[in-house]
Amino acid sequence: MHKKICFVVAQPSAAMHFLKTPMEKLSQDFEIYLVANIKDSHEVEGLPLTGYKAIRIERRPNPWADLRALWQLYRYIKQEQFFVVQAQASKPSLLTAIASWMARVPHRIRIFTGQLWCDMKGAKRYFFKSIDRLTVKLNTELLADGRPQARYLAEQGILKPSQIQVLANGSICGIDLERFRFDEQTRIQMRQTLNISEKVVYIFLGRLKRDKGIQELLEAFNNLATECPNAVLLLVGRDEQSCHSWLPKYANLRENENVIFYGFTPRPNDLLMAGDVFCLPSYREGFGLSVLEASCLGLPVICSDTYGMEDTMVEGVTGLRCKVRDAQSLYDCMKRLYGNEKLRKDMGQSGHERVVRDFSRDLVTNAWYDFYKSLK
Repeated sequence: MHKKICFVVAQPSAAMHFLKTPMEKLSQDFEIYLVANIKDSHEVEGLPLTGYKAIRIERRPNPWADLRALWQLYRYIKQEQFFVVQAQASKPSLLTAIASWMARVPHRIRIFTGQLWCDMKGAKRYFFKSIDRLTVKLNTELLADGRPQARYLAEQGILKPSQIQVLANGSICGIDLERFRFDEQTRIQMRQTLNISEKVVYIFLGRLKRDKGIQELLEAFNNLATECPNAVLLLVGRDEQSCHSWLPKYANLRENENVIFYGFTPRPNDLLMAGDVFCLPSYREGFGLSVLEASCLGLPVICSDTYGMEDTMVEGVTGLRCKVRDAQSLYDCMKRLYGNEKLRKDMGQSGHERVVRDFSRDLVTNAWYDFYKSLK
């Protein structure tokens, strides 16, 4: 009988997006289970699961709901006698660490994918850091999705450097080199559909919200648009904070002309191919997988200097770094790449080669498999 691994996440989409590939590899020798806020079985179709449990883990603190989720987790984990239970994100990691410790699971693992508290201050910062310190004490193994994040956690006193590992060169699932393979015909078709064929396209892909740097991106592009009339800003992703309503504040931004709100897409690879420069001026980021996806497709990247993205690009080689929350710094990077097509192509090619060498899906998933097989 195969040993059992249970992954715990808040939403099934997180498992589908980040964990599907590692799960497929691990399912060769382990039984795979999932706990998440699953409302319908269709949400987990395609995952190689032996079983799953729907448990609601709310994002915001809610004492009664959290206690109910903790009790449900404990009963399920105790019943199934898992060999490994692994969680990610702050709330699921805390509840899972407590429940797994109570159930005496042999291997209790947290993978750090970013810290809520990194840009907080005062008592709130102390509270959330304390939660992370508690999960460190309750878990038996710790992983980070990047070396900069592991260093940051150690520098902040959350853990000791010897307590945490990074599998391969970082990221949870690596990059699917077949899916993110550049295709000229797809690029032409997407640009024609969006009416941006002759434009220099700056693309953002992710959740549209303030802490992703959308306000600074709009401000920087508003300044760029006065000097670079051939530029277009393409925003792809769910608008979680009504960022669309901010547009009237900027005199030089015109919707569906030089700014396009595309919305969510299930095929980010196709949309990325429509771009010329990828932008992610995030305030905080665990790793920045979308940066690697863009690089794999040959796009130069501009990302903020937040600690989590230190390994996702090489400054001056695969892209440029701007300062966090600094629209002027972001504008300078955008302007530098606007008129220099050769620089864009050289950085894009360097980025592609780096992803193929250091962050392929096979490299990362093999590292996951080796790590789990080493557990006794």
